Amino acid sequence: MTSHDLRNQLESLTTEAFRPELAEIDRLPTLDIARLMNGEDAGVPAAVAARLPQIAAAIDAVAERMARGGRLVYAGAGTAGRLGVLDASECPPTFNTEPGQVAGLIAGGPEAMVTSVEGAEDSAELAREDLDALKIGPEDTVVGISASGRTPYAVGAVEHARAVGALTVGLSCNEHSALAAAAEHGIEVVVGPELLTGSTRLKAGTAQKLVLNMLSTITMIRLGKTYGNLMVDVRASNAKLRARSRRIVSLATGAPDEEIERALTEAGGEVKNAILIVLAGVDGPTAARRLADSAGHLRAALGATTT
Repeated sequence: MTSHDLRNQLESLTTEAFRPELAEIDRLPTLDIARLMNGEDAGVPAAVAARLPQIAAAIDAVAERMARGGRLVYAGAGTAGRLGVLDASECPPTFNTEPGQVAGLIAGGPEAMVTSVEGAEDSAELAREDLDALKIGPEDTVVGISASGRTPYAVGAVEHARAVGALTVGLSCNEHSALAAAAEHGIEVVVGPELLTGSTRLKAGTAQKLVLNMLSTITMIRLGKTYGNLMVDVRASNAKLRARSRRIVSLATGAPDEEIERALTEAGGEVKNAILIVLAGVDGPTAARRLADSAGHLRAALGATTT
């Protein structure tokens, strides 16, 4: 593609549109610019809301595959790639996911998290290589992320994943995008032109973050990683999370502190097991067995204690 062709393509994208009414924004008082930005951001949730049916359908499909042992892999370049890596990196401490169960790929590798890697986003072949390194297969899901919906790395990742039988989701911020067309589940959150022309780390980035929050969080709810709105699969890897674990057991059971400490000790620090020990009056091994029989769903394991 020539530079002229690329320029014409970018000029056709909503996310790249120029807004003449903001041409002198740099001459405004700081508070006025902040108000403009805040007003722009206020429209993002409505744009996400317009795509909730597509988001929900994608989540159900992802959860179904992950329940069979599949992985969730995000793939993107630049800001989109960083958002995917961020969402993936927060799943282990929040939901106690296994290493690699949720992963983020960014064009150019880890170096690209903090600096631009020249040409990486333009390589569909690089996306194929990155996915092949993970041995992506039919039980896995690949989510391509691209504000423009045309980034070769993201589109290439989705096309290759689909070719090997993986579930595919394409998340973009332009209608009729190549990314959505390539994926089984296309999610196009159209937030309109940016305050700064083409700076898609702004509204488009916010929209992508909101959708990724939903994809991972609701998938984990479907997989039994929560009990009500409590993060019962939290991994207590530091003092704050250990305190949170105690609080979660307290909220779920209403038990006194001494009983909570005994249950957590019996459960080896596992919050779900501790809750089951308290509410069902069982010992640690029994709690572990009932959770295993219930595929890790605490509510199901609690129901099994009454039968």
